[in-house]
Amino acid sequence: MVLKSVLLFVLAAILEIGGAWLVWQGVREHRGWWWIGAGVMALGAYGFIAAFQPDAHFGRVLAAYGGVFIAGSLAWGMVADGFRPDRWDVTGALICLLGVGLIMYAPR
Repeated sequence: MVLKSVLLFVLAAILEIGGAWLVWQGVREHRGWWWIGAGVMALGAYGFIAAFQPDAHFGRVLAAYGGVFIAGSLAWGMVADGFRPDRWDVTGALICLLGVGLIMYAPR
């Protein structure tokens, strides 16, 4: 169950961050409506992913996903835009991922 949950979080991050990046590229970098449309479709697909999480509590899933989004955004920036996080970015992302683990996977 944990592996399924983690994989769904990763897929959600790819769709949401990738979708937002595509919209950003379309608008700010003037790449056009095709990029924006692809981004909107990816963002829409992201919206369905949370429904497949094994945990039935919407608030818990979305709160935990916030930490995945933070770490994933930094990673996306590194890969797609050459961003280099500093030690505070990395420390903050690790703290967020620790929070994900506590929220989603702590024994209850």
